[in-house]
Formats: sequence, structure tokens, C-alpha cells
Amino acid sequence: MVQTAVITGASAGVGLAAAKALAREGWRVIGVGRNAERCAAAEAELREAAPGGDVTMLRGDLSLMADAARLADEIAMLTDRIDSLANNAGGMIPEPKVTAEGLEECFAGNHLGPFVLTTRLLPLLLAAPQPRVINTSSDGSEMIPGLNWDDLQDSLKQSPGASYCSGKLANVIFAAELARRYGGEGLLAFSFHPGTVASNFFAHVPETTRVHTDAMEKIAPEQGAETLLWLNSQPAESIDNGGYYHRCAPRVPNPTAHDPANGARLWALSEELVSSTNSASPRT
Repeated sequence: MVQTAVITGASAGVGLAAAKALAREGWRVIGVGRNAERCAAAEAELREAAPGGDVTMLRGDLSLMADAARLADEIAMLTDRIDSLANNAGGMIPEPKVTAEGLEECFAGNHLGPFVLTTRLLPLLLAAPQPRVINTSSDGSEMIPGLNWDDLQDSLKQSPGASYCSGKLANVIFAAELARRYGGEGLLAFSFHPGTVASNFFAHVPETTRVHTDAMEKIAPEQGAETLLWLNSQPAESIDNGGYYHRCAPRVPNPTAHDPANGARLWALSEELVSSTNSASPRT
């Protein structure tokens, strides 16, 4: 049976590299991108990379919970099961911004949108024999003491950098909590740091951050996708469900990341924030 992968952020960078690799391997690929022109170009590249492959590109903005919910519904119309969900979309924004739904944009796009998409797709994931959820995080998740449990997003409205790091830490905590909640039903969930990848990510960082990032040595998207693809292919018994990885090996996460109390707290607070938009209540 053909396996189905859903990959967000598939219009460029690590997501596109992973989508090409899986399409070449015969996977059915449902990609998600935010920009219509990049989505069209990515679909053309995917069809060229895997002639005759089953490839679909959908467009949506995961910083908007209504879009995340709509995408989940559109994906459900395309397939009756998902073998792999790569929550790869994300990034930094150049200046603080609040979305039309009242959420801090960077944290919403990096965590809350993927949270909605994943929880709404859980029935399709659990319909697969050994489903996987793979969250693209960052070493930014390791650079903060933890999440602000008093208010997950309010203090982030003044700092895109803090918001990005918080969203990436949330990716790690969310993967660990998914493994705890649904590992008994066969779900595998992971997070990983891809490295510093040469992509359009750096076109959207604040000017003060760009001074630093321009000087960083960067790897190709194909290298950044290696750990994602490795996690997607390893036997379940050889990897730590809920673990955090880098360069196809375990990596020590933020000390707060694998505390079950933090996983439960993040899940509950994420539900509250999403429900406050009145647009996309997650299915749990």
C-alpha cells in the first residue's frame, strides 16, 4: 500500500527537499505552503523529481487557526490515512505582530497552527499502522530557560526572537507529549534540529538578527532534511519515542522539554489559546 506523507513548509527549504526524497521513494506527498507562486513552483519541481508521482500542494497560513483547520479538512478529503506528518513550516518574523485572530504571529505559526493541524489529523494518523509526527524545531529551543507559563504569548509580542525560541521549544514539548498520549496507540512523535540551513528563513529575520545570521555557515536544505528522513525511516524500536534529534542522533533538549507536567500544561494552554479565536477548536 502506498504511504502518505503530509509535509508543511514544503514549498522551499527542508520541506521541499524532504518532499522530493519521499516522492522519489514512491510516497504520496501532500505538501503545504503559504505562498501561491512558491507552491506552484514547488509542485513543478516535485513532479520533475518524481515523474508520475502522486503529489498535491495545498496553500495555507499556519499562523491563522482557521487556515490550519481548513487545511486539516482539505487533507481529510484527499486521504483516509496519514503515515507521516512533518510539521516543518515555521520561522521568524521581522517585527512583532498580532494576527487578525488576536494571537502573536510567530508563536502561532511555529506552534499553535501545527498544534491545530496535528490534533485535527489524529484520526487519520491513528488509522495508519505506524504513524509518525516529526516536528522541525531548532537549537533556539535550547537557548531559553523555558516557556512563560503565566502567559504563553503576551510577553513575546515585543520580541520576535523570544517568540521564535518559545515556539521551537513548544515543538519539542509537543512531540514528547504526543508520544506520551498516543504512543500506546502506535503513534511515534519526534522533534529535531536541522542545523543552520540556507533557505528563505533568513529573509524574514529582524535586521538586528541578520547581522549575526549572515555570518553563520549554512548547510544545503538536503542536508537539513536528512534527520527528518532518517526519523521517518528508522525502526520504532531503535529510536526514542518523543525524543529530540540532530544529525541523525539523539540530542540533549532544553531541560524543561521532557517534563510530563510541562507537556500537559502546554497542551491545555494551547487548547485555550486556539479556542479563544473561535475558529478552530482542536480535536483531542
